[in-house]
Amino acid sequence: MQDLNDMLYFAQVVDHGSFSATARDLGIPTSTLSRRVADLESALGVRLLHRTTRRLSLTQIGEIYYQYCAALRTQAQSAEDAIAIARTEPCGTIRMSCPVSLSQITLRPILPDFMRRYPKVNIEMFVSNRVFDPIQDGLDLALRVRPSLEDSGGLVVKQFGVVRTQLMASPELLTRVGRPHSPENLKGIPSVAMSATDGRAVWRLVRPDNRTTEVLHRPCFAADDFLTLKHAILSGVGMGVLPEYLCRQELDNGQLVIVLPDWAPLPDILHAVFPSRRGMMSSVRCFLDFLDEHAQEGIRRI
Repeated sequence: MQDLNDMLYFAQVVDHGSFSATARDLGIPTSTLSRRVADLESALGVRLLHRTTRRLSLTQIGEIYYQYCAALRTQAQSAEDAIAIARTEPCGTIRMSCPVSLSQITLRPILPDFMRRYPKVNIEMFVSNRVFDPIQDGLDLALRVRPSLEDSGGLVVKQFGVVRTQLMASPELLTRVGRPHSPENLKGIPSVAMSATDGRAVWRLVRPDNRTTEVLHRPCFAADDFLTLKHAILSGVGMGVLPEYLCRQELDNGQLVIVLPDWAPLPDILHAVFPSRRGMMSSVRCFLDFLDEHAQEGIRRI
């Protein structure tokens, strides 16, 4: 395939009518430009230009070839213009991932406002508790809720706030097994968890005075979805850790209670990870700013 730059040089020479004028416009030596066009003719095996000391003129095949080169130049400019618009005016598609409960509870009420504010932006969201890597999975960003940012690797991180969780149970369960008053009393009480390794899971609890402890337990039920765990806890299957934002109503009406008010799991950090700030599309930047803007009412509220 011909060098695309040579095709653009050829189109410019035709438009300017001379090598010297084109060379001045492009900022390259006339000899270099002449050689590049000659190399193009040699690669094609045809003569594109008639050269005289006074003027240049297209050959018959040169006229045909020029039309394609001019069209290529127009397309290249259009592509550059599209990038410029995308970097200044929010438009195009944002490809992102989001954990299930975060999408259903937190983003669901605020996303319509974003879509109305930026009607030229589309969102393609992968709602899953699977860990997505923006680079490997070809995403613009991934929303995460984790107790630590250490596993973000070389990705750029933008924090939005913390998600507070509590160890919760149904009153019926605590009536049946007895109300624990310390982390040591948790052993033997049925439990549920997001995951279990070899049938075991760990709760890391902290007090206001920063005293910490770990409780090893064997959950009788594990599911990687908070809504599923919530229903299991409401049904008295076992106690478990849930985000406060997911259970406000149930805590208020007494369907759920906090097992150890003086102890709580370490808060999770709500954040986005993305490959780089450099060259970020305007739509992605606006979405991140929108999330930050709505933190008090829609995200830090959790």
